[in-house]
Amino acid sequence: MQPIRMHLGLQALAVMAMFLRRARWMVALCIAVWTGMAARAAEPVRVLTEEFPPYNYTENGRITGLSTEVVEAVFKELGWQGQFQSMPWARAYETARTTPGVLIYSIGRTPERDKSFKWVGVIAPTVYYLYGRPGYHYRVDSLEAAKNYQIGTVNEDVGEQFLVKRGFEKGKHLQSSVKYEHNYQKLKAGRVDLWIMSELTASYLARQAGDDPQQTLLKVYRIPELSSEGYYMAFGAQTPDVTVESFRKALDALRSNGTYDRLQRKWQ
Repeated sequence: MQPIRMHLGLQALAVMAMFLRRARWMVALCIAVWTGMAARAAEPVRVLTEEFPPYNYTENGRITGLSTEVVEAVFKELGWQGQFQSMPWARAYETARTTPGVLIYSIGRTPERDKSFKWVGVIAPTVYYLYGRPGYHYRVDSLEAAKNYQIGTVNEDVGEQFLVKRGFEKGKHLQSSVKYEHNYQKLKAGRVDLWIMSELTASYLARQAGDDPQQTLLKVYRIPELSSEGYYMAFGAQTPDVTVESFRKALDALRSNGTYDRLQRKWQ
């Protein structure tokens, strides 16, 4: 019986040693994850956006706007620092898409973009229209019918990508700019027939130009595919899930404590 007991004892010791090795590995993993998160918290996260008022725009040398204040509140909730930068949309989009750990906002979510980003959540509502000029007669009862008109877009923004995916061509149907206010001026001057834009931004840009949106803008065609959710904050697909989930939980906390709704009301 003695050899059997010794054998069983050795087996128990082997099992215990294996358990301890696994426990040490799990502890090391947890420490590594925590250390990585702490390191990220200590270093400012690069945050990219564009000039897209009133969601995000530069005023007196500082980036502000509805979406900006929501993103800033998320960083405050996390206790992290963000390094905010505004640049042309096409460059911001490509940088965030290809660089791990870079946050981008306000970005529209579409099926074409889904695999390129990890989506934190919605930070601002939006409704998109094809806008025209009051007094001008339009025959646009479908998106396809809009191909008979020249449409102002911004290079690689969600509106332009949406139209290109549906057969609209740059230089033929679309006149692409780098700034949203350029398209408003083009529409007023008759250099384009239509302008694809979110309602809040179109109204804001008209007022900034000293105009009454009710007098200078006509809602010709609503685009439901771009109006269902809103603008997001997102990371490129190569960003670790633990980072994305941290931001997602912080955004959820803002919704729960009323901060999100308060900021939406402030900018409406």
